[in-house]
Amino acid sequence: MTRTRVAVLFGGQSTEHAISCVSAGSVLAALDRERYDVVAIGITPQGRWVLAPDDPSQLTISGRELPSVKDGPAVALPGDPTVGLVPLEDGAALLGAVDVVFPVLHGPYGEDGTVQGLLEMAGVPYVGSGVLASAAAMDKAVAKVLLREEGLAVAPSVQVRSGEPVDREAVLALGLPVFVKPARGGSSIGITRVTDLAGLDAALEVAFASDPKVLVEAAVVGREVECGVLETADGPRASLPAEVRVVGDYDFYDFEAKYLDAATELTVPAELPDGVTEALQTAAVRAYRALGCEGLARVDFFVGDDGALTVNEVNTMPGFTSTSMFPRMWAASGVAYPELVDALVQAALRRRPGLLR
Repeated sequence: MTRTRVAVLFGGQSTEHAISCVSAGSVLAALDRERYDVVAIGITPQGRWVLAPDDPSQLTISGRELPSVKDGPAVALPGDPTVGLVPLEDGAALLGAVDVVFPVLHGPYGEDGTVQGLLEMAGVPYVGSGVLASAAAMDKAVAKVLLREEGLAVAPSVQVRSGEPVDREAVLALGLPVFVKPARGGSSIGITRVTDLAGLDAALEVAFASDPKVLVEAAVVGREVECGVLETADGPRASLPAEVRVVGDYDFYDFEAKYLDAATELTVPAELPDGVTEALQTAAVRAYRALGCEGLARVDFFVGDDGALTVNEVNTMPGFTSTSMFPRMWAASGVAYPELVDALVQAALRRRPGLLR
């Protein structure tokens, strides 16, 4: 039996490079080699595409040391549907056609529609949302517009661009504290909680280091609850939700609390009244559809004491380690990690690239 050739694409130029590597390690470990011919393609922090070792053990966090794509034999995927992966160095065997790409990329230059556009041009099926949904979900300011249009509540915010004056009155109108965040970032990188307006400029500089477009967002009081959405033959389906609680000395769910320190408590499934759980699942699917997502997404909410739901953000390629929230929510919903990876690959194969999906 001819095996389906899957290229797992990971790393990239974004600040979430290391987390992409960790997610890819779990995906590589889960793919059944009897069914799939797996090619590991890493993108270095400088943007070079290389053949990477098919070795999940090299893609783990060791203590506080983060993994990274190392240099290797260079390859490219031209935007030409008649050509497959092309080696760029003498002596490398022609790689040829790929049946499907699993772009385990987080953040800009991967989750934002850029790689999706290349794969569309190359005519290669891929896991996850298309160009528009990927770009819209990555840009939190754009996502808010689409979510509001759908009738979903989002946190009030003020947009700030690098080099332009800040409307401090509008920021003050949000109330304190506020969160200053890159508009197109992830993994809580570049986010600062500001409790005094005197700290606003420093927080903006931290965010501008990741993105020239920044949001100053009102703090929303509520429990942080997430919900996974998975495309099925019958349409998008919502998982059981999960709650994240930050413990210790952290003010919010930042990068170190998420990945480096034991500073979070996760409850899967979240302990919510039945009515709130059902409302949250319905809202997650509405958010998924409002942005035009495909394949999968993780929708993050704040849940108020009265059960009111506020959408925090939509992630079109959420963290994908076996202990990440998206796989854990689906495991609690009856879909084990290897089944989840397989389902996503098979769904991508059914949905050809292009407009006629």
